[in-house]
Amino acid sequence: MTARTAARVHPFALDEVRLGDGSVFARAREQMLHLARVYPVDRLLAVFRANAGLDTRGAAAPGAWEDFGHPNEEPWGERDYPGREAAQTANLLRGHYAGHFLSMLAMAAAGENDPALRAKVSELVAGLAEVQRALAATGRYSHPGFLAAYGEWQFSRLEDFAPYGEIWAPYYTCHKIMAGLLDAWELTGERQALDVATAMGHWVSSRLGRLDDERRQRMWSLYIAGEFGGMNETMARLSVAAGEPLFLETARMFDQRELLSAGAERRDILDGMHANQHLPQLIGYVQEYELTGDRRYLDAAIGIWDQVVPGRMYAHGGTGESELWGPADTVAGDIGHRNAETCATYNLLKLARLLFQHTLEPRYMEYYERGVLNHILGSRRDIASDTSPEVTYMFPVHPGALPEFDNTGTCCGGTGLENHVKYQDTVFFRGDGPDADLWVNLYTDAELDWRDRGLRVRLESGLPFSGTVRLAVGRTDGGTGTVKMALNLRIPGWVIGSATASISGRPVPLDAESGGYATARHDWCPGDVLTLQLPLGLRATGTIDDPRLQSVSFGPSVLVARSESTTTIEAAVARRRMLDGTILADTRRDADGIAADLESTGGVVVAGLRFEPVWIGSVERYHLYVRAADATVGFGGADTGVPARRRADGSTVLDDLWAEPEPRTRAEFLTRALASVRAARRDGLLGGAEACTVLRAALGADLTPDRHVASGTDEERWAAADIAAWIDEPDDIAAPPSVEIVVSPEPSPSGWYTTSPQVEVRATAWDDDAVAAFVEVRIGDGEWRPYRAPVPVEYDGEVRVSARATTASGLTGSASRTLEIDTEPPLTEARVKSLGSGVEISFAASDGVSGVERIQWQGDGTFWATFQEAFVRTLTDHEQVIEYAATDRAGNEEPRRRLVLPLRPAER
Repeated sequence: MTARTAARVHPFALDEVRLGDGSVFARAREQMLHLARVYPVDRLLAVFRANAGLDTRGAAAPGAWEDFGHPNEEPWGERDYPGREAAQTANLLRGHYAGHFLSMLAMAAAGENDPALRAKVSELVAGLAEVQRALAATGRYSHPGFLAAYGEWQFSRLEDFAPYGEIWAPYYTCHKIMAGLLDAWELTGERQALDVATAMGHWVSSRLGRLDDERRQRMWSLYIAGEFGGMNETMARLSVAAGEPLFLETARMFDQRELLSAGAERRDILDGMHANQHLPQLIGYVQEYELTGDRRYLDAAIGIWDQVVPGRMYAHGGTGESELWGPADTVAGDIGHRNAETCATYNLLKLARLLFQHTLEPRYMEYYERGVLNHILGSRRDIASDTSPEVTYMFPVHPGALPEFDNTGTCCGGTGLENHVKYQDTVFFRGDGPDADLWVNLYTDAELDWRDRGLRVRLESGLPFSGTVRLAVGRTDGGTGTVKMALNLRIPGWVIGSATASISGRPVPLDAESGGYATARHDWCPGDVLTLQLPLGLRATGTIDDPRLQSVSFGPSVLVARSESTTTIEAAVARRRMLDGTILADTRRDADGIAADLESTGGVVVAGLRFEPVWIGSVERYHLYVRAADATVGFGGADTGVPARRRADGSTVLDDLWAEPEPRTRAEFLTRALASVRAARRDGLLGGAEACTVLRAALGADLTPDRHVASGTDEERWAAADIAAWIDEPDDIAAPPSVEIVVSPEPSPSGWYTTSPQVEVRATAWDDDAVAAFVEVRIGDGEWRPYRAPVPVEYDGEVRVSARATTASGLTGSASRTLEIDTEPPLTEARVKSLGSGVEISFAASDGVSGVERIQWQGDGTFWATFQEAFVRTLTDHEQVIEYAATDRAGNEEPRRRLVLPLRPAER
């Protein structure tokens, strides 16, 4: 590797950094370390030994995806596979979970310096080596390096483009096994692990080397079947570990040309793509950049990253719906019932870490903190288990969601094993050279033993609830003199106002604002303590495509509303906004009080709703988002009683006032308040007396509870004078009546109404000009009819609703709304083609309104996957059931249908 492609900063070894007991991550770490210590290695090896004809020692397989396969399944090679019509198979991803478990054991052994864990690493590696030798001895496979818990036939069938259903991502499983072996070598020095991985590497090279690039490109494009995890990353790592240039050439055989070029050119091609099928490739591209110097690899990784974060990112850091990416810059519009696969966040964190190491751009660490605290820590249930990782598969974001804990044997169960034993790996980074800088990325209790520099740095943090951070520097080399060192301190984007720092009581100027890094250069004496103050606040942040659908957070913690409701909750948020970007809790105006509530009671009340951190590992129902909807106008938590009427687009005077860029000084607030009231008057949202009430409330509003915000300026006095003048002589606008169309219930997260809505018309006249019986409504192209009571809309499709009201003086106000209504789910047809001893199955769905979004299916040994193309199932002597259903773009889900396959024909 040349200096030109080397990373600019580097992580410390896992055993150089230890989390403190007070770390917010300590709970999940200890729970997963317990599983690492008690789970039997024989259970992990059982599926491998059974496949190789070895004694399983009576051990049960882990279960779920990681089970023994079909009783009639054999470890076929590429030449004796009986064909898709005759092969009886199940659990075709088996082996992947053991690979993840080996990675977890290696990380835990290294981080804890635990001889018992190191012994388990050696035991698992020795078992895999024994299986590899046994498979080679059969002469059944193309190369003695082959190692799997099934036969080589899945790889040969992939080369003939077999779909998911016949095979299941064989190179994905290969990657997990090889990655575990490499982790065992790199983290614990287990030489046999490198030998086994090297033999596997030669087998992979021999298989792929005989194929032309066009065939490989088509293989990698196959949905799930062609998923290969991070094989390019692993082969690149192996090329260094084994000193074998051939393996770097093999790594590049996994390059997916279209993804590379689209990322480098910043073309967005992600809509409809399987998120976790492609994210691991980007990690490999960064590894390939380091080893080749080819800049397009790094550019591709950055380009794809920028298409995911923030435009396809949910508040807790997750991405994707039903494992697929949706349209660009769409978050609210892509909320379904299967959002945020935890594997995807696992890989986004690995990618963020690498991109920061090469670019030093703080935005990658901003994401890292969000994802690791909220999604990853929250993905581990707060419970001990001897058998299950107790982690989430999906971490859904729809209203009233429940986390999906357990996941033994699944892909997210596998990555979840690793997630919780390596929290320390990104707390600190180091620069190069004897006087290397120290980078402090995450503020959680931890201790760094920097052996190369003979330093110990103890980090004590009150986060995630208190913003006081202390870093104590000591020496471990016996020296007593000063040490020159620059501390690069991340100033998180959630900091409210300005961060401050001092060293042993002396103020230190910080050269960075929120969202950057500040450098503190100092000659450190043993015992010096740097104290950093990072002011926290309660905030509400809208999604990129629907500003009124908002998540609530306190500092780095995303907070979820607790409610048994399964529809979107409305909350009066705008009246609680403050000039520093925070919002008020119901009973607390200051950040310290909110922090005290969170620490003592586990939650805080906002707009009558209890909010709790998403990361606590609770099994209770939650709402990651609420809809900001103030019924009345208010400022600083005070209510004016004036209705917050809505325009046809749903906006109110409060939306105008707090539109981006939000006012940050009192002068800006008063100027915006007057402009917003004038616009509301013109649009018929406020009467003259109401407008004066709102402006008087704005003049008296207390919007700076415990922050320093500029006030008393000339600009503020001028803005206040403008408002006072307007109140003294309000406009004489003869405003038309306000007409508002209110639709209930709320639409689904897709924006479609999935139950027939009803329309209420509200008309308000100003200046005592009463609205006579002149309120009318029209549905679609129908006739205008007098409005007397709410009107049901019993049509599907795009329906325009219009309303108008006329005053006695002849002024007419009107409003219209276009409703997209789809109340019926799609209908799916299963098509079965007989193949003798097997059947070919395909599905077709129709939906004449919003259109079909996806078809999903599940059978024995598979998961609830998105249907892409026809697949084959072998008939057996017992009943096989395929469940399937479609979802339309409105979000209607078809009830699951059942396809019962016929039994295998009797032999004649």
